[in-house]
Amino acid sequence: MQKLIAVVNVVAWAGFWAFGYIAVTSDDLSEAQLVVAAILAFAGLVTGVLAYMKLVRASELSGYAKGSNQIDAATRNRAQEEWGK
Repeated sequence: MQKLIAVVNVVAWAGFWAFGYIAVTSDDLSEAQLVVAAILAFAGLVTGVLAYMKLVRASELSGYAKGSNQIDAATRNRAQEEWGK
């Protein structure tokens, strides 16, 4: 499943860059074509970010990547209470 998500990630980012480049640099597009290219670029961006985040989370859970150093809720709340003192 992770390989499929990785392929989706690569295809989504490729679509983002390709359609984004077309939308930004092409001079002879009609308004409708420009809107379609921008929508496809945005869809590639959103899909790429979501797939990347899913891959990161899966790699942290599997132990392949080091987890983030987030503090627990009690420590965070204690630090926030001491903020204004």
